[in-house]
Amino acid sequence: MECAAKGRGSRCVGPPLRRCVRCKAVAYCSLSHQISHWNDHKEECERLQEQMGNVDIVNEFPFTFREEATTQFSQKKKKSHADPVSLSKQLSCWKEYYDWRSIPTDSPVALLLQWPLTIYHAVQLNIHRMPNCETSKQIINIHYLGPDKELFQVAAFGELLALLPQYHVHIELVGPAVPEHRDGEIINLDIFACCDDGDCKCKMPNESRSSAVTLRLLKGFYHDRFRDVVKDGFPHLIVAPNAGIAAYPSWKESIELIHLLNVPAVFTDFCEEAAHLAASCLSTVTGCELALPIKLNPFRQPLAVEDSVLHLPCYSNCFVFGI
Repeated sequence: MECAAKGRGSRCVGPPLRRCVRCKAVAYCSLSHQISHWNDHKEECERLQEQMGNVDIVNEFPFTFREEATTQFSQKKKKSHADPVSLSKQLSCWKEYYDWRSIPTDSPVALLLQWPLTIYHAVQLNIHRMPNCETSKQIINIHYLGPDKELFQVAAFGELLALLPQYHVHIELVGPAVPEHRDGEIINLDIFACCDDGDCKCKMPNESRSSAVTLRLLKGFYHDRFRDVVKDGFPHLIVAPNAGIAAYPSWKESIELIHLLNVPAVFTDFCEEAAHLAASCLSTVTGCELALPIKLNPFRQPLAVEDSVLHLPCYSNCFVFGI
């Protein structure tokens, strides 16, 4: 945690132990730094106070695994199972997903599955806004912007085979974090996690499934690689996880392009304040209000991320919003 006035004038004199008594979301190293920062903070204080009132809701998860859990899962754990054609209702939270997939709540698999579940949630939120989706061919073309850690966890996207069994899902992962040697790489996923029961329905032969998931990696900013991305077709949906729109000026050209495409675009961010600042940037660039107001993502990653300035709860893919 850093002093909210760090880098503004005099140097910090110690740890940030003085919290704003009103919002309790920011802290300072000294009274003088708190006073010097007030002209900036007074614009956000009431908003942060309201966001701090939602802390218990944001921190609520159904899991029983320890906070120290990592993505290094035990290979001895029984894997989940689900008949991919049996999902008869929209999943609305981790508890429903874990029940459907018969996963015990002490499994930290949600740390990885936040990526495909967030895509699934984005599709469900916007399916009514995707009239150009090729329903006859059951194809969903998704442009996925700014991948980072996902590049080392691409197998997790195979879960979309179970979540969207009626679709062929093609995902273009476009961002500067794509390694040079993987630029243009195509990945076909035809399996999702199965259980140990050899007779289980989840062992359905691949050729009998109507779904498929294909990924393509492209290095660079979306607006720079757009011509390459759309060679195989325009998107039905754009997803930008943990976008940090307010923090990166390079988003401006991509947002202008997305606005011209007139397709649903869903963004996520780590905390509610980051989502608020991003929404303000989106409105400034596009001249429009959000089509999808800021909402808590029910499939946010259940492992807290420490914010350097705010005491707000932060999780990967924590809040969703869109244009």
